[in-house]
Amino acid sequence: MKKRFVSFLMVAAMATSMVACGSTTDTTTEVTAEATSSETSEEQAYIEETLNLANNDEVTWSYDSEADAWIMSIVSAVAYPEIEDEQGVSVCVPGAYVTGIDTDGDGEADVTASSYSDAVNGTLVIDYEAEIVSSNGQVYTAATAPVIVNTGAAGYSSSTNTEAATTYASEGYINMSCGNRGKNDTVTDEDGNEYYTGDAPSCLVDQKNAIRFVKYNILLGNLPGSTEYFVSTGGSGGGAHATMVAATGNNSDFYDYEIEAGAVGVYQNEDGSYSTTVTIDGTSYEISDGVWGCMAYSAITSLYEADMALAFEYYMDTDYDFGTEFKEQLAEYLSEEYMEYINEQNLSVNEADVQLDINGDGDMTDTISLTIEYDEEKYADTNGYGGTYVDFYLAEFVSNLQWYLDNLDYAEGWTWFDEDGNALSDEEVAAMTSEDKAEAFIEGRYAKSSSGGDMMGGPGEGAPEGAGPGGDMEGASEGASPDGASSDGESEESSDRSFDNSDVAANSAGDTMDVGTPDEGTTQSAGTTTDSANYSTYEEMLESYQEDIAEIQAGDKYGNNIVDLYNPLNYIGDEDTDDATWVRILCGASEGDISMFNSLNLQIAMLSAGIDATIDWQWDGGHVPSEILGDSLSYYVDKMYGEYVDGAETITKAEAETQTENGDATEATGTDISSWVDYSDTSSVSFTVADAVSYRTQGASKTVPGFDVMDYGQEDYVFGDSDSDARHWSEKLLEVLEEHADVLAELFNSGN
Repeated sequence: MKKRFVSFLMVAAMATSMVACGSTTDTTTEVTAEATSSETSEEQAYIEETLNLANNDEVTWSYDSEADAWIMSIVSAVAYPEIEDEQGVSVCVPGAYVTGIDTDGDGEADVTASSYSDAVNGTLVIDYEAEIVSSNGQVYTAATAPVIVNTGAAGYSSSTNTEAATTYASEGYINMSCGNRGKNDTVTDEDGNEYYTGDAPSCLVDQKNAIRFVKYNILLGNLPGSTEYFVSTGGSGGGAHATMVAATGNNSDFYDYEIEAGAVGVYQNEDGSYSTTVTIDGTSYEISDGVWGCMAYSAITSLYEADMALAFEYYMDTDYDFGTEFKEQLAEYLSEEYMEYINEQNLSVNEADVQLDINGDGDMTDTISLTIEYDEEKYADTNGYGGTYVDFYLAEFVSNLQWYLDNLDYAEGWTWFDEDGNALSDEEVAAMTSEDKAEAFIEGRYAKSSSGGDMMGGPGEGAPEGAGPGGDMEGASEGASPDGASSDGESEESSDRSFDNSDVAANSAGDTMDVGTPDEGTTQSAGTTTDSANYSTYEEMLESYQEDIAEIQAGDKYGNNIVDLYNPLNYIGDEDTDDATWVRILCGASEGDISMFNSLNLQIAMLSAGIDATIDWQWDGGHVPSEILGDSLSYYVDKMYGEYVDGAETITKAEAETQTENGDATEATGTDISSWVDYSDTSSVSFTVADAVSYRTQGASKTVPGFDVMDYGQEDYVFGDSDSDARHWSEKLLEVLEEHADVLAELFNSGN
């Protein structure tokens, strides 16, 4: 893509054209303007002129009267887009923050909500005095409102630009939707040659660039919102990118890619250093592509450790069927590799930070050194593996079942049954105590609401339902609501979406909708009895891994290993990173798309870096689960805002309303887990590690290896290059394949 440059006449005109269109109380750092080569460059002037919304004659605003919200048409987030349909941005602004639209440049509202008829060209006239009180009681203004950044790239795929949804207008948030390039994208160059693009780190870079664009236009007064309170959110691959946005904030490893696209607020100086400021009315302002908070659903990251972690989790289940002897042996070797990988890091966690009694001594005051041990006799029920790291995993798992039981009073529309299978009367349901509901849940004496009334953030609650050791999956299939419709309201015939959370999907789903779960029957899916359909010999397969990974390790055009760029663990707490203030990762405890160890490791790293990091493994939850039992994205954002913003309201969860009418289900559909959960005290339930991993493998959807797949799985297409659509990339997997070639070669494609 050829870059365009402006004349000195355009640079001279910047003094007037870059003046802010309104005033804010934003706290973004001001820097005294100096005549550096970057700030006076023609290219910087062109980019800032081009991406100033006040200079965009094509932008239009539409008004949604039902949501009382103004939606901006899609505009390019960068000056030099490679694929215009995937590098745009749109925002939705609550109507209370907008006096109207200025159509003639005099600063006055010419079109208001009451006079609106059709999409109108112009700029917002922002009311900085107006306040919105969210559903949880938090108070926001046009200058203090959080900005919700919807990260697409489900399945790490491309996302076509979409207009921002009105989802959060009533909460007082600015909602931001951006497209992104992704795997399988192709472009034709000026000579007519087609090449692959969209590989790492394109998805992430496009999202960072969109963040810069919106922050820049907030500083200019073109948009309401606070540059200080951006929150990334997404599901599956989008959840991975929401996490990576939070983990890599303003890290210079990504500057070259941002500069190539013509992002605002990141420039290279003549001496090779970088500038991350924009100039507005003679003053320079720092702009970061990072975020304040993150709410990630089923984040498929870090890929670097994903194959080891999944193999380790499944290998601890002594009854799990890997499908072939080769895969089982590979899982054993990967488990050994994972133990070494974890133990080399000298990890630790403070019990107080995670509110767990990991060592079982009755308090939460200890700092626990986290290690994996191998002892065949001591840990026979988990194939020899245990240790404090595994204890932490178990404590987290138990706490998530306990949270579910403790919050059953928030369940709406459920049908409860007695021990003989008879539906309780309305009077009996109204008289149920929290302990009664906990016992009924553990014994499977319930049927969840088919209307989704107890769910916050989407109509499809996490599936599969109630799976556990020795039990079959019951309830809706993954990604489907109980009535057979997919979670976004479309019929299964018309949608491939396997999100359980439609609000996340609204502005966060990739175009291909490959959101983590492989197609059944492929050599990436669990249960396959074929090691590889592409390679006839082990030697041929190994050579392919070696060649692909050697190419990646040699670096891309900027000298970077693109797998390293997509490992958030490399950036959390790095001195070159603007760390997020808080991160919450919500996974479905039953999902088979990513190991629970991945989110555990992210939490450990974030807590060590001083980030307020929470992970939730929703019991019964499938891939990208909806918020349930009184929780919601807005509740968590408002709560964090209250904790970290001076003068903000302290937010607590609303009291549950007593269920006075039983549901209308005719039979219980819950799974009885009483055979392996100790619930003699429902306020302190327990089970074993063996129980936990058996529960996990019931939802297995990926084989071993499930990410850097021998016949190329969806993640392999993330790490291609301009000539190759997909490449193998896992250094750790390659180490195992090379070290144990003598044993694995004998088993490969043996049919056993």
